[in-house]
Amino acid sequence: MPDQTPDDIPRIGAEGGADGFTAEEVPADLREVAATTSAEVQRFLNTVTEVAAGANPEVAIPLLLLAVSDVLAAGARLGAMVDIVPAERFEPDVGPDADLDPLGQALENLFDGIDEYNEIDDPVLGSTIVTSSISGDLVVISAALAQGRRHHDAGQDLEALWWWQYSYLANWGERASSLLRVLQAVLAHLRLDVDDDVAAEAEFQALHGE
Repeated sequence: MPDQTPDDIPRIGAEGGADGFTAEEVPADLREVAATTSAEVQRFLNTVTEVAAGANPEVAIPLLLLAVSDVLAAGARLGAMVDIVPAERFEPDVGPDADLDPLGQALENLFDGIDEYNEIDDPVLGSTIVTSSISGDLVVISAALAQGRRHHDAGQDLEALWWWQYSYLANWGERASSLLRVLQAVLAHLRLDVDDDVAAEAEFQALHGE
């Protein structure tokens, strides 16, 4: 995947060009998309924070499965849209990045023993197997989404949409897609990997209504 960050990418149509909008010209439909995406992002960040804090660890995997699924749906809508181009050529400063190291460490501790997983780096152009982690993916996704939300909170709707859209295609969408499959696989193992005797008893009870 590209090593560039969103502020490294030239913005075609920036500075009020044919494809760019000034803040006063942002169409109502884009403002609505920005507000909807921001709400989805906040729900995701809240869930990840709560899971990392150890709240309800027995349902951590199902909660994350739902949160990642929901935010991926929001990302897919952005990915399907035409390129969003802010009026400004460079990203406005919204202050220093949030320190996500404590979040990452808490997630590593929570998923100790099942954190790392293997995947194909690029299923389209190659077959190299690389190692990723649940905690690392959650931090990458959270960082990208949080940065866009900071722009939205500052009233920079187009900047937020551009950031979310570009970073969805460049990194967080890929990480979330991989993470979703892993979370589903973990949940499946937790639910289905049982002793034969236990499975047989459950089947018997289901068939006989007991």
